[in-house]
Formats: sequence, C-alpha cells, structure tokens
Amino acid sequence: MRKADLVNTISEKTGVPKVDVLVTLEMFFKEVKNSLSDGENVYIRGFGSYIVKKRAKKIGRHIKKNKAIEIPEHYIPAFKPAKVFVDQVKNKVKGE
Repeated sequence: MRKADLVNTISEKTGVPKVDVLVTLEMFFKEVKNSLSDGENVYIRGFGSYIVKKRAKKIGRHIKKNKAIEIPEHYIPAFKPAKVFVDQVKNKVKGE
C-alpha cells in the first residue's frame, strides 16, 4: 500500500476530504522525523514505537581498494511494533 492508497482508504472510511487526510499524514510524518532527529522516541500505544538506535563504531572494508575503513558511531531510525500489532499480523497472515 502506498501513501496515496492510504489517503484514499482513510478518506473513504472517515468522510474527511482527501486533501485534509493528506495534510494530516504529512504533518504526522514530519513530527515523527523531527522528534527522531532531536533524539526523542515516539510511542504509539497499540501500534508501536519509532525509536533512535545507536550503531557502534566498526571497521568495514572498501572492496575495490581492499582497504579497511572506520565507520564511526552513528544513529539510525527504527520501528518496533507493539505486541498487539505483531499478534494481529501473525494471526491474520497465518489464517490465510
């Protein structure tokens, strides 16, 4: 499902105009990105958590030059689904 499909589905089910749904979704995405950029996690009960994970410093290889390079410690965004969400997906996919 793409963002356009999501907007259409929400609009049909709620009766809210597509433009308003799109603006709301865009603002949600923007706020999640801003929070994660500031190092704050976003917790949505029953759905999951958008978290910032710390990756440790490590040694990698530049294959073409056959050289070791140091990859510095850095942070990446991640999503951790809620248990209820995981169980719902497991049961739905298994039941098909």
